[in-house]
Amino acid sequence: MNRERSKEIAERMKNSSVAVIGDIMLDRYYWGLVERISPEAPVPVVKVGKTDVRPGGAANVAWNLVSLGVECSLVGVLSSGPRGKELQNLIKELGVKTDCLVEDNSRVTTEKIRIVAHNQQVVRADFESEGDIEGKILDKLIAIVEKVLEDVGAVVISDYGKGVVTEKLMETIRRLCVERSIPLLVDPKEKRFSLYHGSYIVTPNLNEAGGFYNRRIRSEEDLVDVGQSLLEDLEANAVLVTRGEEGMTLFSKGQEPCHFPTMASGVYDVTGAGDTVISVLAAAIAAKAGLKESIELANMAAGLVVRELGTAAVTVKELVSSFVS
Repeated sequence: MNRERSKEIAERMKNSSVAVIGDIMLDRYYWGLVERISPEAPVPVVKVGKTDVRPGGAANVAWNLVSLGVECSLVGVLSSGPRGKELQNLIKELGVKTDCLVEDNSRVTTEKIRIVAHNQQVVRADFESEGDIEGKILDKLIAIVEKVLEDVGAVVISDYGKGVVTEKLMETIRRLCVERSIPLLVDPKEKRFSLYHGSYIVTPNLNEAGGFYNRRIRSEEDLVDVGQSLLEDLEANAVLVTRGEEGMTLFSKGQEPCHFPTMASGVYDVTGAGDTVISVLAAAIAAKAGLKESIELANMAAGLVVRELGTAAVTVKELVSSFVS
C-alpha cells in the first residue's frame, strides 16, 4: 500500500463509527531507577521518578479508535469507587463516549499496576473481580448493545476474560451483527474461542491460537494446521494470527494463508499491541477498506506502538506518514 491509498482510507475513517464491547481496565505505571537491593528481601528497590495512568483493555482499543478520528462507543463495566471514577474521567478526556458504561458496585474496576525500571518491567500487580457479569448488570449491557448497534460500521469484542464477554451477551451481539450486516471483530482470550463462533475476523496471538487446542505452535506447519482449524471450527470469515516479531498470518475462506511481515524496526514493549491491531482493523473495515488493506494498516500501526513502553495510540498522521509515497 502506498501513502496516497493509506491517506484515502484514513480520511474515510473520520466518517465511520465503531462499537467496542469488552473488559475495560486502568493501566498505572510507576517509572524509576534501581540503585540498590532491599535490606528486607532480595528484591530491587525502585526509586520512582514519575507515574502515568492510561486506559487499558477495551478502553485502550477505544482510545486507539478516537486517535484515528473514528466515532467510538465503549460498552463495559466499572465500579463506582475511586478507580472507576478515575478510569471514567480518563476515558472521557480522551474523547471516548462514556454513556454506555455500566456501574457495578459488586465488582472492582480492573487495574494493572506496572513498576518499570531502566525501561524494564520489574513487577505487575493486578486488581480484578472474577466471574461473569450476570443478572441486572448483564440485562443493562444487553439493552445498551441493542441500542448502540443500530448505527455502527463495525463491532469489536475486546475479551480479556474479566467477565463482560459472556455467552448470553455474545449471542445477542452475533444476532444483531447478522441482522444488520455489521462486521464482528474479536480480540480473543485463550480457551474461550467457542464464544466467537461466526465472527467476521478473530485475531489471536500464537499462544492464544495454539492454546485453544492445547498445543504449542513450533513451526510453520503447526501454524497452518492451527489457523485452518480455527477458521473451520469457528466458522469465521477469517482468522488473523499475530506473531510478534514475525508479523501476522491471515487465514480466510477459500484462500491460501497470507503472511504479512513485521513493520517494526525495533521492539521495546508489546503491551497493548493487540489492541492497536484490532482497532485499526476495525477502523479500516468500517471505512469500507478491503480486508488485506486493513491488515496492512494494522500491521504498520503495530510496528509503531511496540517502539513505545506501555499502552499507546497511533494517530492518522503517524500511520499515513509511515507508508512510502
